[in-house]
Amino acid sequence: MFEQASAIVQVILDHGKLRLPDILLHLGAYEPKTVTLYTQTIYKLVSTSYLKPATVLSHVSPRDKRIQYEAEEKAKIVGFPTAREIREAKEVAVARLRREEEEAEQVGLKRKAKETAGHRPSKRKMVEEEENVVELIVKAAKERYNADAALVLQAALKLTESTQKSVSEVRSDPISVASIGLQFSEHNLSSGLVFSSKKTTNSACVKDYLGMLSAADNPTPAGRAGSFVSFSSSKVQVEFEIIVRRLRRRVIESVTRERHGAEGVRLLRLLLNTGKMDEKQVSKVAMMAAKDSRPLLAALAADSLISTQEVPKSADRNPTRTFYLWYVDLNKAYSVILGNLYKTLYNIRMRRRAEMEASDVRAVLEKRERSDVSQDESLLSRLERDILKEWEMRQKRLTVLEMRVEETMFILKDLRLVGIDDD
Repeated sequence: MFEQASAIVQVILDHGKLRLPDILLHLGAYEPKTVTLYTQTIYKLVSTSYLKPATVLSHVSPRDKRIQYEAEEKAKIVGFPTAREIREAKEVAVARLRREEEEAEQVGLKRKAKETAGHRPSKRKMVEEEENVVELIVKAAKERYNADAALVLQAALKLTESTQKSVSEVRSDPISVASIGLQFSEHNLSSGLVFSSKKTTNSACVKDYLGMLSAADNPTPAGRAGSFVSFSSSKVQVEFEIIVRRLRRRVIESVTRERHGAEGVRLLRLLLNTGKMDEKQVSKVAMMAAKDSRPLLAALAADSLISTQEVPKSADRNPTRTFYLWYVDLNKAYSVILGNLYKTLYNIRMRRRAEMEASDVRAVLEKRERSDVSQDESLLSRLERDILKEWEMRQKRLTVLEMRVEETMFILKDLRLVGIDDD
């Protein structure tokens, strides 16, 4: 079936949107057995999210539809809308858009809506993205708790691989605690926990770790925002949206800490948690002097990490009679950070090219490509070996730096599919 799937994807990539009879015509499938095989393969490709059925909504930008629905919902609000009413209008618009996509795709080959309209990722890219997401989630759990907690979370993610084709949903499919415990029949999980009794079963350890990962000891909104899974009635679900929001927030906090120190992170977290505040409120709640918070707020705004909202007292918008509220525009901050990451990635690659084009390094590399030297590097002089070793060390450092930048870019760009809005 792999050859048939590859041929189908190639035909669609070459010709664009096609109906099933047209696909079979391009493939030259005329015999009943061949037609049946290709039809089953197309159904499998659609059901596993490698292909997306084209609907009427495929020709309209989802963002335009969402903006239109938001405007319709806001028009129903009487008077000046509050922040809560605006947020509810956005949620209703998103739910309406998703419902329309699901209903439109019920025609013909049925599939649950998991990809944005017009997006057909390749199999290799989807597998790589899934692996990257799993690694990031497991790494975050290991950094916060311990290695055994990360193993429990990894086992839960592994059990949903067959049914969870994409992490662009809010949470994974539910799985039982017993099925997670069966994954550790030969591994002792008690080393990462402290028990009063020496004999403890793995099932009890799994339940304790799931309680930690679900923040069962902190049933508050803050605890919920720090959870990895939801655990109730012996069923477990991995909360993709909560995890990804936290990963993206950790990126902006790390950038703020690097540029403005711990005080900058304090102000950023304050504005993220409380919303819009004026300068006096920020100084009072953050317990900082106005002479210290004012330049720090200006520096954060210069880096686009925070923004200002003008609230004029009069219609002439006189600056002396205007309130200036500070808040965090996450979409703007993420886009600015992503742009800086692109520049950093470009500089890394230019630095790698410059290192290779250095006269001494290029001479040694050209000599090493000779057939006799490639088989026996002892023909190189000691100075040439030292130059080559130093160049390889610099290349490894640049590779590590490039991998870190690309990981951060993956969190900000590709994981934006999870959760349409971050505000």
